[in-house]
Amino acid sequence: MNIRILFIGDIVGGVGRRAIKEVLPRLKTKFNPDFIIANGENSAAGRGITHKIVRELFELGVHGITMGNHTWGNKDIFEFIDDEPRLIRPLNYSPGMPGRGHTIVRNGKKELGLINAIGRTYMQPMDDPFRAVDAILEEWHKEIKCILVDFHAEATSEKISMGWHLDGRVSAVVGTHTHVQTHDERILPQGTAYISDVGMVGPRDGVLGMEREAVLLKFRSELPSRFVVDEGKWQFHAVLIDVDETTGLSTQIQLVRQSEDEWVLD
Repeated sequence: MNIRILFIGDIVGGVGRRAIKEVLPRLKTKFNPDFIIANGENSAAGRGITHKIVRELFELGVHGITMGNHTWGNKDIFEFIDDEPRLIRPLNYSPGMPGRGHTIVRNGKKELGLINAIGRTYMQPMDDPFRAVDAILEEWHKEIKCILVDFHAEATSEKISMGWHLDGRVSAVVGTHTHVQTHDERILPQGTAYISDVGMVGPRDGVLGMEREAVLLKFRSELPSRFVVDEGKWQFHAVLIDVDETTGLSTQIQLVRQSEDEWVLD
């Protein structure tokens, strides 16, 4: 028996949320995933997430939400993160932070271990993500067969290293944060599905989801510039992963890529 996972890349602002509402129902019909996981750290105007957005995503059929470096971007999160086990933030934050960095989501008799970690290269100082993930895997003692790790990191070298570090020990390592979908999806030799970055769900014609004029101003002038989520047409990036339920190892990973202009689903 297989477990099929649809992992959705970083949701950016209102355009990203609109894309989820339009695309997800049809993807559910086409692919029939057992679990839908989404990275939501940019879903509230590009920074953080709100309780309203969390509820909307769950109502659309999302089973688990991962976060990243903008976890605390919307202060509303402090009021509900401890009470929502299906929402996780990077586990290698300093001890004592609100929330949790791993969880188990269930759909009927099927279960999926979900881990969120954040990289350290070109990012703010954090605890060692490799050691932090190892600790959770030791805690689960192979009781959880199917495990997905969202590694929210800047450097592809750090992401690839995490993939090799966990090959054969988890079902999948998916990269998030850079918002550009990579084409290096593969099954590693020991059976772990890997991709350096799933991409994003949000404005297609901005710069990583932000209004391009403000980003260009910063690059061209070095002056401070306030980034605002772009509007307009959307793009939708995700991956579909098939996992052998008995071994917990992956058999297939494929890209899911849609844009509003080409919104056709066979």
